[in-house]
This record gives sequence, C-alpha cells and structure tokens, in this order.
Amino acid sequence: MSSATPDVRTDARLSVALVQHASGLDPDANRALLGDLTPEGADLVVFPEAFARDFGDAGSDVSAYAEAPDGPFATELERVAAGHRATLVAGMFESSEDPERPYNTLLLRGAAHASYRKVHLYDSFGYRESDRLTAGPVGSPVVVDLGGVRVGLMTCYDLRFPEMARLLVDQGAELLVVPSAWVAGPRKVDHWRTLVRARAIENTVFVAAAGQPGPRYTGHSMVVDPLGDVLAEAGEGPEVVTATVRLADLAEARKTNPSLANRRL
Repeated sequence: MSSATPDVRTDARLSVALVQHASGLDPDANRALLGDLTPEGADLVVFPEAFARDFGDAGSDVSAYAEAPDGPFATELERVAAGHRATLVAGMFESSEDPERPYNTLLLRGAAHASYRKVHLYDSFGYRESDRLTAGPVGSPVVVDLGGVRVGLMTCYDLRFPEMARLLVDQGAELLVVPSAWVAGPRKVDHWRTLVRARAIENTVFVAAAGQPGPRYTGHSMVVDPLGDVLAEAGEGPEVVTATVRLADLAEARKTNPSLANRRL
C-alpha cells in the first residue's frame, strides 16, 4: 500500500525564534525570564524542555515543582504570548495521577492552546527519568495549526524514535518543534545534530529544536529545512536564533524527494 503526500498550502510562513537559555531551580525566576527573553517580531517562540524549573541533580525528586496546566507558569506563558502577539512553547512539570511522579509537559500558548506530555522518558546514558516522572500516553500526537503551518510537538529523547516524528507527520505536521535539555557528554552534540537533521530529511519537514545551553547541556539549538539544510544554529552558550519556515520550500522539497508519497506500507 502506498501513502499519498500530505497536501501543502504553499503561501503560509512562520517566523520562528529558539531561546537557548538555561532554566534554574527557582520557578519564580524562570517565570520572570519568559518576558525578558521573548524576542519581538517572531510568530513562534520556543523555549527549552523543563524551562519552568530545571531537573536539578540527576535523579532529583521534582514532584514539589509540578503545576497544573493552568497554573502560574502557564498563566505567565499566556500573558507573555499575548503581549508579544506570538505563540510560545515551553516545558514544565505537570501534576499527574501519581503525586510523586509528574509529567514532563510542553505547553503551547498564544494563537492556539495545546499540551504535550513527553512519551519517551530518558532512561539512557546512565539516567532514569522514569524513576521520577510519568510517561505521557502513546498514540496521541499533538498537532496544531499556526497561521496555516501545522506544528507537531515532541520533547528531547523523543527525537531518538523516528516513529514518533512520523506519527506527527502522518497527522499533517509540517514543522516539528522539539524543546530539549540534551545532556552534554561524549558524542552528544553529534547525535543531536544528526538526529535533528535526520528527522527533517526522512519526513521532508522543518524541525525547530531548542535546547538548554552548556556546560550541562549541549546547546546547538537548530532550525533545519525539509532537505536537511541548517537554516540557523546556536553555539554552546545562551543565544536566540531565528529562521523563517516557508511552506513553499516544503512543497518544493517534497517534489524533489517524494519519499512520503513513495512509501510502501
């Protein structure tokens, strides 16, 4: 069975800003940073994973910092989004049915409202995220329309699972947004850059991946186009990078590489 290429509306575009900034251990201070760090003029502003409060030391109990999806962090995120006439995405810990293991959640506020609970918890490279957090439900892709561009949400370690990105693309995503706290270490920058570009190339979609900076994390926030070209990339330190997503470019890429249409399932 073959799969048809999703329809693309070629006139839509979206200006994207990735805010590569470290979150700290004080939720009040992190909330205050949202307004200070949000640039003017961007349609979509992406902050890293766990921006409401950093993970702390490996294995730390973060349950005391869990909030409701309409709590203080979400309220400030929405206020800043309205003030900048933008849509913001940022990560937080969300209260779950298990009071000791919250969700690792992305909030999207502005022109649309959405939440995504991280599916793939970081039980890798010596870490055990599932000891402290609850995984989100599988098979529930989150895709929203922002100004005619369909945006799919995933978080950090999800990037290592190609089926996650493909599920979003099969639901119409044209831009994958990936807030992250990609832990630094041997090969980790290379893995990050390779995987971000691979998800873009194999799905012929844009990928906007925002990470926390070094030295604890890798930095290198990136926007990649559907043929794998890097449109913008940060270094290791704090930085804001911007790029424009144009669906005309996506349509042209899918003419050049019609891999979605050529699939045999």
